[in-house]
Amino acid sequence: SGNYYNQGEIRKKELEQSCFLLGIPASDVTVIDHRDLPDNPAIEWDTQLLATLVLKHIEANNINLVVTFDAGGVSGHANHISLYTALRYKYCCFDIFILFLCLGCCVLVLESVNLFRKYISVLDVPISSLLPADALFILTEEETEQARRAMRCHHSQLLWFRHIYMLFSRYMVINSLRLL
Repeated sequence: SGNYYNQGEIRKKELEQSCFLLGIPASDVTVIDHRDLPDNPAIEWDTQLLATLVLKHIEANNINLVVTFDAGGVSGHANHISLYTALRYKYCCFDIFILFLCLGCCVLVLESVNLFRKYISVLDVPISSLLPADALFILTEEETEQARRAMRCHHSQLLWFRHIYMLFSRYMVINSLRLL
């Protein structure tokens, strides 16, 4: 629920505002508030618990595509890495990934890049275009501005380094993904 600084309720509302700007209705937003999944950049979440919750959500909502972090979590955030780990989890002698495929669900992971590439914004487009990826998304100026407006809804998280991120991060303009 984003309660790292005891701002869970504020961050839930900010998430709904951000999603609204992106055209996602509040009814399609699910916030999990589980005591064993604390919002903390240094805590790895329980893999089996998280894999179970994700699988149940996919089944209940007939989801056919999951986009998540890779093993680097883009920023090294332990919670982000835990999501990737949960999707790679061996569940009842099967990879949870195989169970997703049986449900008709594809999983894409967002590529973590080094610090230099992370902060060269549009200059990373030629580099990413030359490197292998299963999917490459390059946002238009209008889409990038929409993403910035959506991020600005997260007032409680807009620390100085996130302003730099919004200005210079490649992830505001380009995202390379690969199939899990």
